[in-house]
Amino acid sequence: MGHKVHPKAHRMQVIYTWDSRWYAKKDYAKFAEQENKIRDFLSKKFKEAHIDAVGIERGPKELTVNIAAAKPGIIIGRAGKGLEDLKKELEKKYLQMSLRVKLNIKEVTSPALSAQVIAQTMVADIEKRIPFRRVMKQTVERVMKAGAKGVKVVMAGRLNGVEIARREKIAAGTVPLITLRSDVDYALCEAQTLYGKIGVKVWVCHGKVFGRKEKFAEVENKKEETNKEEKKVVKKFVPRTAK
Repeated sequence: MGHKVHPKAHRMQVIYTWDSRWYAKKDYAKFAEQENKIRDFLSKKFKEAHIDAVGIERGPKELTVNIAAAKPGIIIGRAGKGLEDLKKELEKKYLQMSLRVKLNIKEVTSPALSAQVIAQTMVADIEKRIPFRRVMKQTVERVMKAGAKGVKVVMAGRLNGVEIARREKIAAGTVPLITLRSDVDYALCEAQTLYGKIGVKVWVCHGKVFGRKEKFAEVENKKEETNKEEKKVVKKFVPRTAK
């Protein structure tokens, strides 16, 4: 019998790091419950923002929440009003005003290569009653065009409303699940339909990584690289003034 292992848990402390950064001698269960509630609240409230990852850092007087989203404008709101309302809601609802909340919103530069964003997009299409085979094929083509080394998509449930649930899979490229150096992004989402829930699993292979990969630092580095490239392009096309 084969035993399936979560791709991220399998590579933890080899190429990946934890999204949660805090330590507690006492009240560990309480802090873990708070964190799970915060993550569930953010994923439900900002479903349309396509949140890729949520990192939480806990200090003695402050709780820092790092959010990487494909559409950060939905979270920020007009003139940053959404951030202030979100801070107050988190402090009052989950922390009982015991800690101050600090929010860092970051944009995902390549959402077409993020497994979580891909899975959320597929769930939205399935809930709109788009045929599941078309959704799977278009997703695989879009991910491979974006530059992925490989992708695998699995859907399970009462597909197209049939009486007997089944499992469908489409894959392209290479997705090595055993090699620890292979950077495999994984996500699981559920679509709520009239006939029940449909599970969506996505694996995206980005190649091999030699070293540690920091999720939120990577988002910042990619943003800096794109800004540098844009500046270079602007410099090339700036006309020289005659002396």
